[in-house]
Amino acid sequence: MTRHMTAAAVTGPGAGSGPGSGSRPGSVDGDPKTSPGRSVARPGLGWTLPAVLFFGLFAIVPLVLVAALSFTSWSGLGSPEFAGLDNWTALFHDPVMIKSLWLSVLLTGLGVLVQTPLSILLGVWAAGPQRNRAVLSAVFFVPLLLSATAVSVLWRALLDPNFGVPAEARWLFGDGNLLGSRTGAIGVLVLVSAWQFTPLHALIYQGATRAIPEVLYQAAAIDGAGTVRQFFHITLPQLRNSIITSVILMVVGGLTTFDTVLILTQGGPGSDTTITAYYMYQKAFKGFDFGAGAAIALLLVVVATVISLAVVRISGYDKMAGTKDGL
Repeated sequence: MTRHMTAAAVTGPGAGSGPGSGSRPGSVDGDPKTSPGRSVARPGLGWTLPAVLFFGLFAIVPLVLVAALSFTSWSGLGSPEFAGLDNWTALFHDPVMIKSLWLSVLLTGLGVLVQTPLSILLGVWAAGPQRNRAVLSAVFFVPLLLSATAVSVLWRALLDPNFGVPAEARWLFGDGNLLGSRTGAIGVLVLVSAWQFTPLHALIYQGATRAIPEVLYQAAAIDGAGTVRQFFHITLPQLRNSIITSVILMVVGGLTTFDTVLILTQGGPGSDTTITAYYMYQKAFKGFDFGAGAAIALLLVVVATVISLAVVRISGYDKMAGTKDGL
């Protein structure tokens, strides 16, 4: 009862409607163009033409060509020869391929579990009024400016068992060869990905947090809710859409990771970090079997699309009617 009365007192009639507030009778948020009974003109289909052409030329056409190549046998020289379903049949009977899919899903899941809470906390903090917040936020976002290749080379040097940090801290890292075991190699890949991409998702949460109406926090504070309770009962529910968007980006990015594995582990030790994208590279550019590589690439696109659509459907994101997070 108290909560409803407080919210009504803050947002009820007369709040923000005094002289100079800019509101007009019969309008929404002071904009007469959105008044009831008046239609809003929408851009014509011609405005979408540049985006449609760009997407079709650089996404749809290459995807169709890859799909056609997956039914051929081609070493990169001469002309592709039609091979029917041979590439696909071999694909689903290849134990390394099956293992690579599970590894891709495992690394993606670990990335989501690690990056999501870190990026939410960092983004919410960066949206606040703390002292020196802008400087510290800029420092945290530096990894976002580096390419994945530069980041991988940097961490490979830092984790070198002979000259890197592990060599100076044997008491913590043992022999120092973190990339020599399956657990260590997977842990390093998760750490490096989190270090590079957490700032991107924190930036998403920073913008979404700043869009949350301040009146919600004011009402909660009057009702006696502290910072922690406000975070779990206001901030997180308001960030629902942003969390779903961030997770989808993590899923797509995690399933298509390639250069980090290429530089840090080369799929090793053995095949313990041979994810699907790296296995595609091995098949096509090391084994000169571009038909099989194309089949792997197409399968990876299908898996990433299915998982992303499942996240959207399960979360109910596709049924959101509001234009603001959680509203």
